[in-house]
Amino acid sequence: MAGFRIGRGRENRTSQQQPQQQPYGRQAPPPQHGGGAGQQRRAQQHQWPPQAQQPYGEPEYFDDPYQQGRPGQQGAYGRQTGPDPYAGTANNPGHTQAFSVGEDPYGAGNTYRAGQTGTPPAGPRLHWKELLRGIVLRPGPTFWQMRDHAVWGPALIVTLIYGMLALFGFDQAREDTVNATMATAIPYVLTTGVAFVIAGLILGAVTHTLARQLGGDGAWQPTVGLSMLIMSITDVPRLVFAFFLGGENGFVQILGWLTWLAAGALFTSMVSKSHDLPWPKALAASAIQLIALLSLLKLGTL
Repeated sequence: MAGFRIGRGRENRTSQQQPQQQPYGRQAPPPQHGGGAGQQRRAQQHQWPPQAQQPYGEPEYFDDPYQQGRPGQQGAYGRQTGPDPYAGTANNPGHTQAFSVGEDPYGAGNTYRAGQTGTPPAGPRLHWKELLRGIVLRPGPTFWQMRDHAVWGPALIVTLIYGMLALFGFDQAREDTVNATMATAIPYVLTTGVAFVIAGLILGAVTHTLARQLGGDGAWQPTVGLSMLIMSITDVPRLVFAFFLGGENGFVQILGWLTWLAAGALFTSMVSKSHDLPWPKALAASAIQLIALLSLLKLGTL
């Protein structure tokens, strides 16, 4: 019994002599001298926030803030992590966001592009009377408003009528038609009108193709239809005087040059509005159609 008491005494003395070890990452609270409310307040100021108990002798682990909020991720010792504090800050000032090659970061924006189905039209469709009046009186706003609307009805009808009347603007063709019988003249006039419609479709398609190759993004239906209307409307003044003075008259030739310049301005404005192109590229896209109109209609003798 005495030996047992001595052994217990050693253990007690050893435990009293060795200071109590604290887990790694913790500090012992400051020693308290005396009592009272002041000491308790000072002890509360130095008290550490409550933390989870860690195994004895192992370092304390903290959660990685970059792994929070990810599905299937857990923090240290199996604790569930909260939402990512850095989520949603990629587009804020002072932060960056990476994009892959070929990705448009502004593809979902409100930038208007003509000819694209995902964007609203520039304006409501104009009635055919307002359309024809607008091409002559206010071409810029008219082309902008009709840039996404097909105008096949007015374009085909106006071009067909213009083609049948344009036959009488050439001296030799007018004499042959007037001297022919009714059964011969009617098919001749109708065939000429259909030929003008086909020529207008081809020239309009060429203008649209050149505009797209130069960087335009407009739809082909408005471009072809409006080009046919411009071709027909701008030649009306020359055609009226050619009825009475003949196509080879000097005044008619000068008037043909002036109306050709007006057609070039309208073609440039239309292509620029429909395809979002600067005016030099719009004029270049209309060059072939302008040359064809000059050689075949305005200056028929050439």
